Amino acid sequence: MRKAILFDLDGTLLPMDQERFTKSYFKRLVSMVAPLGYEPQALVDGIWKGTKAMVENDGSVTNEEAFWKCFIALFGEDSRKHIPIFQEFYRTEFQRVEQDCGKNPKAGETVSKLKKAGYRVILATNPIFPAIATESRIRWAGLQPEDFEYYTTYENSVHCKPNPEYYRDILRQIHLEPQECLMVGNDVEEDMVARSLGMDVFLLTDCMINRKGEDISGYPRGSFDELLLYVKQ
Repeated sequence: MRKAILFDLDGTLLPMDQERFTKSYFKRLVSMVAPLGYEPQALVDGIWKGTKAMVENDGSVTNEEAFWKCFIALFGEDSRKHIPIFQEFYRTEFQRVEQDCGKNPKAGETVSKLKKAGYRVILATNPIFPAIATESRIRWAGLQPEDFEYYTTYENSVHCKPNPEYYRDILRQIHLEPQECLMVGNDVEEDMVARSLGMDVFLLTDCMINRKGEDISGYPRGSFDELLLYVKQ
């Protein structure tokens, strides 16, 4: 019996053009952090390298530790004292990125209906952001962090999508088997990989990402309305 619904965030509950979001994010980050002594392009490259370190995390450290270990190796030990500035960025300038995202009322309505139907609802967003940024993006989507039993951040996670171990970590956290869960996401590579564990999946197509042009004919897919119909079946 299905007991939990796992949702991706960016492009799923929070509609967005990924490229537009990324450009806005980096533009605002550079404007606040580069004056501390970072060459702008080197800073952007460093963030990407830190992200790669999180994606390749073998589970031995948190994603937060993996990111900062990489970043400090690139920019020197003095960069460690700038961590509070990055945290301040997410509290302030990052909030302006909301204007580069959309909003779909169906997201909140769907989460509410599923909870009322008795499902446990988990936010399975790729944990490459700190909690403060993840919680902000949840609110941008018209939801509240408390709407989710559990949500992944770079502080509480040791793997990233598309590594199936990321989903195993969540299953251990919520004490469920793959067959008891449905993963809902817009990214064919990162979200549909949950099926490899035996988890049911649903591809939300509103902001679909299919980088490798995979055949999606085998995935249940559609809008939020079609998701609700699928869950009822």
